[in-house]
Amino acid sequence: MPNTSNNSELTVIFSFLKEVITWRVNNPTGLFQTDAPTLPLASLNETVTIKFIKDKKLTQAEIVLFVLTLVPYVAPNFLLETVSEAFPSGTDLPEFGGVKGKQHRGILPTGETAQFIIAGSNISERMEFITYFSENETFERNRILYLDRAPDDEPMLSGRILLYPEIFYLVTTGIVPAPKMSSDFPAEKLETALTFEDLILNKKTMQEIQELQNWLNHHHTFHHDWGMKDRVKAGYRVLFHGPPGTGKTLTASLLGKHTGHPVYRIDLSTIVSKYIGETEKNLANLFDKAAHKDWILFFDEADAIFGKRTNVQNSNDKYANQEVSYLLQRVESHPGLVILASNFKDNIDEAFMRRFQSICEFEKPSSEERFELWTTNLPSKLKLHPEIDLQQISDKYELTGSHIVNIIQYCSIDVLSRKTNMLTLDVLVKGIRKEFTKEDRLF
Repeated sequence: MPNTSNNSELTVIFSFLKEVITWRVNNPTGLFQTDAPTLPLASLNETVTIKFIKDKKLTQAEIVLFVLTLVPYVAPNFLLETVSEAFPSGTDLPEFGGVKGKQHRGILPTGETAQFIIAGSNISERMEFITYFSENETFERNRILYLDRAPDDEPMLSGRILLYPEIFYLVTTGIVPAPKMSSDFPAEKLETALTFEDLILNKKTMQEIQELQNWLNHHHTFHHDWGMKDRVKAGYRVLFHGPPGTGKTLTASLLGKHTGHPVYRIDLSTIVSKYIGETEKNLANLFDKAAHKDWILFFDEADAIFGKRTNVQNSNDKYANQEVSYLLQRVESHPGLVILASNFKDNIDEAFMRRFQSICEFEKPSSEERFELWTTNLPSKLKLHPEIDLQQISDKYELTGSHIVNIIQYCSIDVLSRKTNMLTLDVLVKGIRKEFTKEDRLF
């Protein structure tokens, strides 16, 4: 259902932009800070758009630039009509800038358009204007909008100003749709119907997981309300290490589920490239997409890209080391939780190890934990033959959680195929033997 209230407020802020442009056309030497019309934020309804502007604490000039960038997404004819009304006889007005798109038939604002509206003909103001797009300023720091690259051999401000893709959804609907896995975003969302009650880990590991939950729940208060954002880096880096099947992926999924943070598992096979510079480019796209989203990034089998750097003996070694160095930089500067999962702790480069705030070891389950895994995962409708002693099975066979789930699945299907619900010892042992055989282990 359309948000009519937000539609009304969008009409107000677009009318405000038109008023500002008309003022600038008629007052090319006027100072924006003192002479330009202002948007009366306090009198406007708290719609998603107005709330966004207030939450980001945009100045009047930043509001104008933001609305100028937003308007082609909602009213493609707006700028063309505004200029036509200001100059009914027509004008070239090169100061206004603007370009035509390949498919968009209205005027797309450029850096020059924004520069004209904010600075007019004031040379000093025009020189300072570029700072609005600086890395540490509001727009880039919050990934709201950016100055697109200008065509070769043309001034940089002739590039278009564009919203970052998620912002349009955020300021019109209040909801950013989950990204789909693609070459631009090589990650899949991890979800689970299980709960922490289904996670069987030793007490030490569970304590470390609780500490991660605490960070996810309270880091915003610590950094912002307690004023520590300039003293402590915003992100958190943790290593999950241990044998396959011990619960690393499930733990990441549950952390996200119980703290309200989406978890994305990174597909390293699509990130790592044999072409020089492509891996770094893929990583940059990934981290840029995830910035300021409160997502959890989960790098499974992280050894593939976070592995130890080697002595440089040829150009391949040199570029491989550059990839690791670049990744180290991006992981350290990422403001969210990054989880690296590895089967072997020693495979991870020492430079990463020094920067982890937490290292969680996922050990093979003990006999008691194996018994709990059996009893937790067995279907309630599956009956065990009296000859099966689960405690004895747990003591005798060293299995991980994933092994046990695989065995239960095999046994359940076998039982169902026999049109019964009784699991016998010979079928259970056969299922266990299959898991041992897959890993060339002696049974």
